[in-house]
Amino acid sequence: MKKRTYEASEAAKREICAALKSLMAQKPLNKITVAEIMHACGMARQHFYYHFEDIYDAVRWIFDQEAVALLREHEGVMLWQDGLLQLFQYLQENRAVCLCALHSISREHLKRFFQTDVRAIIQDTVLQIAAELQYQASDREVALLTEVYVGALVSMMEDWLLGEIQETPEELIQFVDQLLRDHVRGAALRLAERHPAAGQGRREEL
Repeated sequence: MKKRTYEASEAAKREICAALKSLMAQKPLNKITVAEIMHACGMARQHFYYHFEDIYDAVRWIFDQEAVALLREHEGVMLWQDGLLQLFQYLQENRAVCLCALHSISREHLKRFFQTDVRAIIQDTVLQIAAELQYQASDREVALLTEVYVGALVSMMEDWLLGEIQETPEELIQFVDQLLRDHVRGAALRLAERHPAAGQGRREEL
């Protein structure tokens, strides 16, 4: 019974959010009402609040279920690029909806929709690249490096969506990947210079 109830709740959420996305493609978020959304999907107005606190909560659910989920499916250094490419594709296919959200919600607020999952993937990627290069990065260095690239990636996605960046998603991801590898490689070389005896083998591999 619980499973059926959960499935019914998820189906209702998706139906409500599909109606919301359709309206977001037509007008700003602050011009959309709960009554409009529920009328569009043929449900009573009060049913909206069984599933969401407000319209912004529904927007968060949309991004979490549709966009961020793409990143969760591609964890790991060999797959994170594919996950980001799919995320760019999602932004392109839902451009009107995403622009509506971007213009209706503060950019800082919208960033938080993506940062948690982007952060987890980038941190794992930093650790794996460091391991490939036999570089023992400190926890603090990993944390700082992760934050730098999380901010860069999210900002680039926003700017690309707004048409402020002309490069293709493939070019942007390749650029970030190369920067990340160059940074870790440079850190490994600096460590080798400070400790020549310990770093001799590393320099030969790099």
